[in-house]
Amino acid sequence: MTVIGELIKKAISVSGFITGDPNPNTAQKEVLINLLEKAKHTAFGKKYLFTEILKSENPIQKFQEIVPIHDYDKMNDDWWHYLLEGHQNVTWPGGQNYFALSSGTTSNSKHIPVTDDMLDSIRKSGIQQIMSLKNFDLPGDFFEKQILMLGSSTDLINKEDHLEGEISGISASNIPAWFKGFYKPGEEIAAIKNWDEKVKRIAEEAPNWDIGSLSGIPSWVQLMLEAVIKYHKLENIHEIWPNLQVYTSGGVAFEPYRKSFEKLLDHPIIYIDTYLASEGFLAMQRRPDVSSMALSINNGVFFEFVPFEDKNIDDKGAVKQNSEVLAFADTVENVEYVLLISTVAGAWRYMIGDTVTITNKELAEIKITGRTKHYLNVVGSQLSVHQMNSALEHLSKNHTDLCTKEFVVSAIHNENEEYIHKWLLGVEGDFNQIDRENLASELDGFLNINNKNYAVARTKALKGVEVELFEVEKFYNWSHEKKNLGGQAKIPRVLKEEEFLEFQDFLKNNIVK
Repeated sequence: MTVIGELIKKAISVSGFITGDPNPNTAQKEVLINLLEKAKHTAFGKKYLFTEILKSENPIQKFQEIVPIHDYDKMNDDWWHYLLEGHQNVTWPGGQNYFALSSGTTSNSKHIPVTDDMLDSIRKSGIQQIMSLKNFDLPGDFFEKQILMLGSSTDLINKEDHLEGEISGISASNIPAWFKGFYKPGEEIAAIKNWDEKVKRIAEEAPNWDIGSLSGIPSWVQLMLEAVIKYHKLENIHEIWPNLQVYTSGGVAFEPYRKSFEKLLDHPIIYIDTYLASEGFLAMQRRPDVSSMALSINNGVFFEFVPFEDKNIDDKGAVKQNSEVLAFADTVENVEYVLLISTVAGAWRYMIGDTVTITNKELAEIKITGRTKHYLNVVGSQLSVHQMNSALEHLSKNHTDLCTKEFVVSAIHNENEEYIHKWLLGVEGDFNQIDRENLASELDGFLNINNKNYAVARTKALKGVEVELFEVEKFYNWSHEKKNLGGQAKIPRVLKEEEFLEFQDFLKNNIVK
């Protein structure tokens, strides 16, 4: 069987060289032209003169002049609600077979169209990711091992004329036939909706599988691994899956989870990051020894970039219509941007809610730095999720007894009606002897050094920093209460004061069984 793996690896090596990738600027222009050409006879395409844009000498500039910027609420209120009512040819040709459900932070509830063209795009990106594995110097027999994809249920909600579910469930229910022999947990378990039941079945079946790689959101993958280890009374996951060599993360930054994740392993594995959102497969890590991901520049997604500055963002975290917007060709490395996408699912100049920096323009590589609504700027601190993660990594290095897996931050009023930053940390192990005031001081000191706006805020309206520690299980109990356990669900990093205080009360009053 190893011969088969070596043949697969050789085929990947022949066809997967990064140096064979197209020029990002040329590829992105072609993507936009193809999107406009295909959608020019839709209601959206007619209203915004796609035929005229295609005739322009500079279609990117004309597109930006004519088509307004959308967030989910604007896209849904103006256009996508017609799709849910059964109309066709609204923002993309044809009807609608799938909607991705999301309770993301840019809106309370979302129904995002997933067209057949988007499913083809996701499959193509998945194949590109597999092809890029040749860069990670994996042994031939790795390509014969099974892949455990932990996502939401593939038992989709059947409406009158379409199916609904989270994007991971929709994608898993449409995997190619050739892949099913490698795919775990398999169709039966993948269809289970109840998180606890799904994890129990995975634990029961675990000895029968030869898992080479895992994929899924870090917090839920870790909970699953812990359940398997506990069920079989193991020291680490490699006792039952000795050939586990790769973990493909996605959805949130992996670094805050690394310390506790690696306690579950017997030896190091390769970590690969991906950027699969409800709106599409946007980027993937294609090289070892870097933490950046390459944008899917030639696969049905046109990217635009808005400088992440106060003048371009309103008080709700949305991009203003008169903002400066750049095509990829005009961007600069190491500048923070809000990402806009136009896609084969009929999203147009759509603010996905993430902020990114371009780390390597030649290879179109990016890092996700945070969310426009997970951005703490109540008193001018301009604190991004990326900086929050970095501060917690700093704490982790200085406190080997502190294992933080989740956190939530807010700017709240203290007893003197002054603003402070308060951090709620979800940690593992015994934390009763840890000095909270010392942690707060270290967080404060790190951010003062690494964020000049934060340093200025600390001399003015931001009067202090507080830290409270809770068992991380309480964070997941909150998620369970919100029916967000597993799948694509994530713990929010930043909450407004009222929501934060409610969350804090839950943590204080919840009892871990």
